[in-house]
Amino acid sequence: MIEFISILLPIFGIFILGFIGQKKFQFDTKGISTMALYLMSPFLVFRTFYTTEFNVSHFYLAVYIFALCFSLILVVYTISFFRRYTVTETCGMILASSFMNNGNYGTPVVFLLFGAAGLDYAIILMVIQQLVMCTIGIYYAAKGSPGSNGFQSALEAVRKMPIMYAGFAGAVLHYFRIPLGSSIMEAVNMVADAAIPTIMITLGMQLANISVKNLVKEKLSLSLTIKLAISPVIAFLLTLILPVDDMVKQIMIVLAAMPTAANTTMLALQFNTEPDFVSTATFVSTVLSLVTLPLVFWIVL
Repeated sequence: MIEFISILLPIFGIFILGFIGQKKFQFDTKGISTMALYLMSPFLVFRTFYTTEFNVSHFYLAVYIFALCFSLILVVYTISFFRRYTVTETCGMILASSFMNNGNYGTPVVFLLFGAAGLDYAIILMVIQQLVMCTIGIYYAAKGSPGSNGFQSALEAVRKMPIMYAGFAGAVLHYFRIPLGSSIMEAVNMVADAAIPTIMITLGMQLANISVKNLVKEKLSLSLTIKLAISPVIAFLLTLILPVDDMVKQIMIVLAAMPTAANTTMLALQFNTEPDFVSTATFVSTVLSLVTLPLVFWIVL
C-alpha cells in the first residue's frame, strides 16, 4: 500500500501545482490545453508508435481496448436515453466514463504488481489507448461541442488533429525501420516528456476554475460508478472470451479499474464539451481510486 501511495503522490502533486498556479496567476487554460493538444501530444504519440514493437498477439489487446470503450459508451447512451441528456451532456459523460488512465497511472501500477513481464503488456495497452483517445475521444469531444452540427463536424475535427498524422508517421517509420538521428530523437523526447505533465497541470488549473455548486452531483455519481465499478466488470467478462493467459487477464481488469484519463480534460476544454464536469470526474475518480483499486487488487490477484 505504501508503494501504491508513492505512485499517486507525484500525480496529485502536479494537480495541486496547477491548482495553486491558476488561483494565483489566472492563466488562460484554453490556450495551454490547445498547446498541449496540437503541439506537444503529437510528439508523444509519434514516439509511442515509433518505438513500440507489435506482434499478432497484440491484436487481442486491441480488441479488448476497443470492445471495452464501446461497451462503456453503450452504457452511457443507455443512461442518457432514460435521463434525457442533451448531446453535449452525453458526450461529456462519455469523455468522463469511457477512457482510462493507463499511462502515467496505470503503467506504474501494473509494473508494481506484475514486474517487467506485466509492464510490456501495459505499454502495448497504453499505445492502443492512445489510438482510441485520438480517434474516438476526439470524435465525441467534437460532437459534444456547442457549435457542432453532429457527425460531420466531429469527423472533420478528427481529420484535422495532428495527433492522427503523428501516430501514422511513427508507425510507418517504425515498420520500415527508418532511423532518426540522435539529435532529432532528443528533441522529440523533450517535447514528448513534457506533454503528460502539462496535461496534468492543465487539469489542476481547470479544477481551480470550477464552481462545485453548479455541478450535477447525480450525473457525477453515475459517471464514477461507470468508470470505477462497471468498467472492471465488463473487462472481466471480456477476459472470459479472449484467448490470453491469466496474467494478461488480470492486467486487463486492473487497468479497466483505473480512473478517467487526464487527456479527457484537455479534449473537453478544447471543444467546450462540459469541461467542468469532465475535469471534476477525472479528479474525483483519481481520488476515489485510492479506495477502489486496492479492492480490485484483492478480488483479482
